[in-house]
Amino acid sequence: MILKNIKLHNWKNFQNCEVNLTERGFIIGANASGKSNLIDAFRFLRDISKQSGGLQSAVEERGGITKIRCLAARTQTNVSITVELGNPNEERNLWRYHLDFAHTGGGIRRSQVKILSEEVYSYQEKKYVLKRNEQTANEDEETLKYTHLEQVNANRKFRELQTFFQDIEYLNVIPQMVRESTSVINSSTKEDYYGRNFLERLAKMNEKTRNSYFKKINDCIKIAVPQLEELRFVKDNMGIPHLEARYVHWRAKGSKQQEVQFSDGTLRLIGFLFALIDNNGVILLEEPEINLHSGIIAQIPAFVAKIQRSKKVKSNSQILITTHSYDLLSDKGISPDEVLLLQNTSEGTTIKKVSDIEDIKPIIDAGFTIAEAVIPYTKPQNIEKLSQLTISF
Repeated sequence: MILKNIKLHNWKNFQNCEVNLTERGFIIGANASGKSNLIDAFRFLRDISKQSGGLQSAVEERGGITKIRCLAARTQTNVSITVELGNPNEERNLWRYHLDFAHTGGGIRRSQVKILSEEVYSYQEKKYVLKRNEQTANEDEETLKYTHLEQVNANRKFRELQTFFQDIEYLNVIPQMVRESTSVINSSTKEDYYGRNFLERLAKMNEKTRNSYFKKINDCIKIAVPQLEELRFVKDNMGIPHLEARYVHWRAKGSKQQEVQFSDGTLRLIGFLFALIDNNGVILLEEPEINLHSGIIAQIPAFVAKIQRSKKVKSNSQILITTHSYDLLSDKGISPDEVLLLQNTSEGTTIKKVSDIEDIKPIIDAGFTIAEAVIPYTKPQNIEKLSQLTISF
């Protein structure tokens, strides 16, 4: 099962938008167009569904509803997310989940959000298995602070959705955070997407599974980083986990280094490979090209496709990638149907599939790559004036 469609209302950059999704997707747009905010809508559903999560917690982690609500919102100040889920290559979807919420409280009352409506539609049963709002019997101000999605005693009929959302993964490894995580034993239980808990997560894995992953990662990284002979997971005398690599060296046995000595690109590449190999559901990758050589970046789309093909026997994998990279988007295997173009307007950001943009289709039909056809649409207008500025000191 994958995410087939998302519809957003007043969510961050997006006043109103709807777009279909594919198994492999590339999200592109200018700086501040909302690429990260789009994939954060999926993270939001994950945060609602996960253990120790929930609606109120997910909103608070984002700074409250005022930080979520679109600046272009007018008289309608509610926020809503609707997603459709189904199997790839099947026309009929399986589920639709809809959540609509608004601010409540203020003054002496704690600022929170309340649910205006929560709905789950089963296409297999051809009916709503959940439909609740302020007029529903037995609902009040308190019950409408919690989704049924987050309550195991209430989501029995659609628990498949909760499990699916819980398994959504996000990765944007920041190398400095990986390095700093080894200076102290990290006792934080807060989930982390940026690298602080990356080594701790490896330490908690089943040893057999971890060894299997490292074998696959070694096969890949020895090609991308030829001087790196072997990558291993180790623990020091204090039990702190580390990544350890043996590099080809003039000495017969080479030399060993740990993650504090790895380059930014090597750490990001390891995180990227681990995420692809470990995940069997939806994975959200934030600009995986950062710190990587253009030769490696150019191979990312084909590598992602190969990983997905190899996993189809076990599961339906979906990988959504935000990117600015010309090298990545130059891959001729990328279909216009896989690329979402975000563009800023005075009424919020719009999202369109490249395959639906009439001005771009002739360029691609003429044999140009996605990068050649679309990147010009993502650069700021009049950016050429930047180099013409007269700056005095």
